[in-house]
Amino acid sequence: HLHGSCHCGAVEFEFDSSAPVPFMRCYCSICRKTSGGGGYTINIMGMSDTLQVTKGKDTVRSYRAVKNKSVPKSEQVLCQNRYFCPTCASYLWAHSEEWPEWIYPYASAIDTELPVPKQMTSIMLENAVEWADPRNIPGRDTGNEMFDEYPSYSLEQWHKDHSDI
Repeated sequence: HLHGSCHCGAVEFEFDSSAPVPFMRCYCSICRKTSGGGGYTINIMGMSDTLQVTKGKDTVRSYRAVKNKSVPKSEQVLCQNRYFCPTCASYLWAHSEEWPEWIYPYASAIDTELPVPKQMTSIMLENAVEWADPRNIPGRDTGNEMFDEYPSYSLEQWHKDHSDI
């Protein structure tokens, strides 16, 4: 059972997760621009039917980014909802209609101590900006997995494969 909150304390939430290891960094332009920080975001996975907003439920807002703004508006597809605190702008969790059983909390919003990953996976590197691309960082750990797009496995499958963590 995990607890999370925004920076200003206006929103608090909790949920159950069987996939709590923050191992996957997403470098897509949406994650980079909406999450701030180091040019990527890290989501974990939780069960959506266990999500409870225990403080500030009526204040939470959401944003749906366009997956590819270079195509005509009539062909644009929206991605998952990203939920955030409107007071401090902290991103809290994402939810996709494509996978309604899951939520994808931002690891940065989780207050419960999370397990330390033994390796990192970097995805959507075809969209990474040069200054944040881990392939450009001298001395980087070459044991980490790196993908131009998505890996063939899901967050859930990774946790099953790494159950020793």
